[in-house]
Order: sequence, then structure tokens, then C-alpha cells
Amino acid sequence: MTPARDISRLIEIMAALRTPKTGCPWDLAQDFATIAPYTIEEAYEVADAIARDDLDDLRDELGDLLLQVVFHARMAQEAGAFDFADVVEAITAKLIRRHPHVFGDAHDLTPEAVKDLWHDIKAQEKQEKAAKAAKAEKGARPARGRDAAQTLADVPVALPALTRALKLQQKAAKVGFDWNDPRAVLAKIREEADEIEAALDTSDKADAAAEAGDLLFAVVNLARHLDADPEGVLRATNRKFERRFAWIEQALAERGKAPAQATLAEMDALWDAAKAAERMAAEKA
Repeated sequence: MTPARDISRLIEIMAALRTPKTGCPWDLAQDFATIAPYTIEEAYEVADAIARDDLDDLRDELGDLLLQVVFHARMAQEAGAFDFADVVEAITAKLIRRHPHVFGDAHDLTPEAVKDLWHDIKAQEKQEKAAKAAKAEKGARPARGRDAAQTLADVPVALPALTRALKLQQKAAKVGFDWNDPRAVLAKIREEADEIEAALDTSDKADAAAEAGDLLFAVVNLARHLDADPEGVLRATNRKFERRFAWIEQALAERGKAPAQATLAEMDALWDAAKAAERMAAEKA
């Protein structure tokens, strides 16, 4: 079997992997639920390749993400629901529908007007979808409770928590439920930190953990008010932590030590040295 540049070849390979008796036992054992975590992971690896500006890796990671689409489409085809061609048709129809300024009569729009138009079309699609679902169910399902706010109803539950928090806040902000000043959000962060301290004073770990969740939500809100993506800034901080800890390991190795053999005070001092070294390098750049 030889590689190909044609998407139809990839679809054929996926079909072969999922063919009973002759296919791959692992692929045959999967379903939508078991594959979903891999789909999320591959999307993150695409984002990581972009953050590292590694275009060779980006090509490979986009291929892995495309495989996820083909895998899900194949399983849906086996279930008689839809196939890959239906997925392509759905997304092409959506792109044409949501870009009337390119494929329709709406022309010469500003980027902000295009964004507003996109949201208006999405809202209309949502209403039509809800009406269609209600008609199909014919009242068989009871009405949703207060915990399913309509304003937030289309924010996917399966999103990573930071991303979902951001989207929930963006939706709420559109209807006026928002702070006007990032300093007000910072005050909320301080309030949440105080509530964590109060819970710790009573040795109530469960309450402290719940308050920590509120603190994280408030920090996401601050990132939003700073026009920063919380996932992106946290990834950057993760990379910074890895870089500085590697500096600590190297410095300890030069002293004939491993991190487990060093004191916390020693590692803290090396951490400060790593920060200082980074600062000096940045000033010279």
C-alpha cells in the first residue's frame, strides 16, 4: 500500500481498518465515546504546533486531526447516520450560508460588521434547529430546568474547562451580564482568594476546593477582559515552568545532584536565578 494525496484514499484506508475480520482489532473495538478524547487531544496538538511555530509538525498534526474526522464519519456511516461526504456537504453549506458578504448580496462590510452578521446567522440557525427538534419530539421531553439557561445552551459541555468558562462568560456578556473594568474583575479575584483562606482556616478542604474553582473562573474572566485567551496564556506559562525547571535540573546536575536530593530552598534560589537569566537574555535580544 502506497501513500496518496487524495482524500478518497484516506477514506478507503479507514474503511479497511474498520472492516470486520480483516481490519484492525483496535480500530474495530472503538466507538464515538472512546475516540472523542483522542479528537480533543489532536486538536490541542495542532494548537501546540502553532504555538511552537513548527510547520512540519503542524502538517503532521493536521493529518492526525483529519483522521479523527474520517474515523467518526466512518462509524456514523456504519450506523447508517451519515458519511464523510455528508460532513463535507454540511460544512460547505454552512460556510456559504454564513458568508453572504462573499457568496451573496451583502458586500463591503467591515470586519466588525462581518462578525455581527456571523453571530446573527448562527442565532437564526440555532432557532431553526430548536424549532425542528421541538417539532420532532412533540413535547415528549419535559422542559429544561433553571440550570439550563437558554443564553448559554449552545456552549458545548465537553469543551476543556478553561475554554468553556471563557465561552460562558462571552455569552453572558452579550446580554449585559459583565463587568466594565478589568480592575473590578481583579477585585473579584481577591475576594475569591479571601474566601479560600477562610475555608482553609476552618480546615474545610471541600469548601476550599469549591472556592478554588470560583477563583479559576474569575481568572479566566480577567484574561477575557485583557483580550487574552486563557488556554493560550496558560500554555505559555506551562512552557515557562518547564523551561525554568529544566534550568534548575541542569544547575543541580552540575553540582552532582538530582532535584529529589536538593532542598526546597535550594531549588527556589535556582528558580530565581533562572528568572534572572531569562530577564537578562530578553534585555540583550
